Amino acid sequence: MLQYFLIFAIFFTPAFAQQIPDYEKPYAPIFTDKPSYSWTDKMRITILAPSWNTDRHLIDTIGDDNFNPIKISTNEKSLEPYRFTETGTNTGIFTAEVTLTGFLHDVDGDGEFDTMPRTLGNGPTSGFLETERDSAITISFEFADGVVLTESVPVSWNLGDTQFSESNYLSDKTAMIRVIDPDLNLNPEALDTIMVEVSSDSDLAGIDVDAVETSESSGVFVATISFTQNLSSSGSRLLALPGDGIYAKYIDYTLPKPYTTADNLEIISLSKVNSSIPTLERVSNLPISFTNSMGNQLDSFGVNNRIQIVGSIINEQNFDQPFVYLIQVKDQDDKVVSLSWVSGNLSGNQNLDVSQSWLPKNSGNFTIQTFVWTSLSEQIPLSDFLSTSINIK
Repeated sequence: MLQYFLIFAIFFTPAFAQQIPDYEKPYAPIFTDKPSYSWTDKMRITILAPSWNTDRHLIDTIGDDNFNPIKISTNEKSLEPYRFTETGTNTGIFTAEVTLTGFLHDVDGDGEFDTMPRTLGNGPTSGFLETERDSAITISFEFADGVVLTESVPVSWNLGDTQFSESNYLSDKTAMIRVIDPDLNLNPEALDTIMVEVSSDSDLAGIDVDAVETSESSGVFVATISFTQNLSSSGSRLLALPGDGIYAKYIDYTLPKPYTTADNLEIISLSKVNSSIPTLERVSNLPISFTNSMGNQLDSFGVNNRIQIVGSIINEQNFDQPFVYLIQVKDQDDKVVSLSWVSGNLSGNQNLDVSQSWLPKNSGNFTIQTFVWTSLSEQIPLSDFLSTSINIK
């Protein structure tokens, strides 16, 4: 029976049963929830101090007296003494929070300060501590006279980033823009908002949209925009035609070294807009016909008799479409004997007749091909090409 009792005692005695701190072997490691912080972060600090679990039936506190104080400080500001509380009865784990409040600075370029630096509070969650751009936070715990345990973590600004959620968007879809900048998490207890400039090749002035933080202290901001091809840009709607590049610009006023606190930098990301209509269905390329110079239909063709080659194209979209219409004539040896084109801009749903003249110099069988491309440089087909054969006598 005695043996059973001893085994029970070994396995069920609380791990933190020490009632008096062992000053000869101080053990109270200090941990922070991040390896580094931005200037307005919230710090969550943990001290593993089993020997300070003085009453296993109560939630203990440490650090809030002048005999064994805990101090949280920068080079110029400090909170002392600062109270930590045990996470539960008999855990020996003590935690506290401190909100960093930065220094006076304009983070959006509007000429006004956006921060409220202050140092006050005595814990465990009421502390506010002023910080500079490049500094460090030191947590010190006076475990015993002459025995001070410390931990330090750096504080610095970060280079922001902008991202489109996709590299290409269809014109009838929405686009999500993400800005990542921990320095703009100015209030770790609320959702912060920043402004992003969005523009396109068709509207270089663009729009200003609000990007909202994804959670209270994420430092990640998201905005969503839609596209229009017929209306002007307004609100979160951006005029952008298929083929346009679209641009998201965020101006970072909280730059790390080697930049100074007076510097700012434009952070720009790029995506593209494509039509929701497949490329080869955007313009209808109708069969060609042949007329003389008076516009009369031709049924036969002769050498040295000028022919008008008449085509017709229809914009199947309800917005403007740049185009080039090419007419290529090949002889029976597949040699190009004539090449001409017309370029322009089709209005939404416009039906346009296109005419080019050709003067046959030789008799024989010829093939006439018509193409519709976006431009001579890009040569992206907007429809299937058509081919027609005629005989010159």
